[in-house]
Amino acid sequence: MNNCIVIIPTYNEIENIESIVRAVLSQHKSFHVLVIDDNSPDHTADKVVMLQEEYRDRLFLEKRAQKSGLGTAYVHGFKWALKNNYDFIFEMDADFSHNPSDLEKLYDACHFGDADLAIGSRYVTGVNVVNWPLSRVLLSYFASVYVRMITGMKIHDATAGFVCYKRIVLESINLDKIRFVGYAFQIEMKYRTYCNKLAISEVPIIFTDRTKGQSKMSNSIIVEAVFGVIMLRLKKLFNSL
Repeated sequence: MNNCIVIIPTYNEIENIESIVRAVLSQHKSFHVLVIDDNSPDHTADKVVMLQEEYRDRLFLEKRAQKSGLGTAYVHGFKWALKNNYDFIFEMDADFSHNPSDLEKLYDACHFGDADLAIGSRYVTGVNVVNWPLSRVLLSYFASVYVRMITGMKIHDATAGFVCYKRIVLESINLDKIRFVGYAFQIEMKYRTYCNKLAISEVPIIFTDRTKGQSKMSNSIIVEAVFGVIMLRLKKLFNSL
């Protein structure tokens, strides 16, 4: 059985889903794909069902009743991947902001390198972001600076959503305790990995903003990240993480 699964959460990604699925499944390294769709009104899930006819046993779909947040979608996917015995579990956006050709770099860092968690990092070798307005770049960059100050993690891109987990990482985390959904979810997963003394590595990538569909960023996600980091640190200090 293939031991690599790429989890792609979707909500109204009809413009991107076929292209991203084909791109991932055409890589030299053989990956499987799990789409977690939150009942997209644009029928993203129906397109995935059509593609399953072509990619039998490589493309999987989990449909949820409503839009419930990125974090809960990934937790749903993590549990599915563990249940189905995958050894390397990837997070990836549907909008091509993450280049499918970089998946193998993340895999290599975990399989051949020392990483338990490999992060596709926008900032480990400078600022490698294309087509974002300066305000968005600064927000993202300084969010990671803020996270380093509060948590002590030596990670340049704490909010990155393009990652590869070894199975051992997800097994070491109580997934039912994960509460955050946006930026804070990505930070929480890295912080829990860090607190479990597992190895984290950053792999440089170039991040390109979406050209189709709409961003899911909102002010509530930013607020959650700001206060969520402090909450995580306090929980760690009081042994309640």
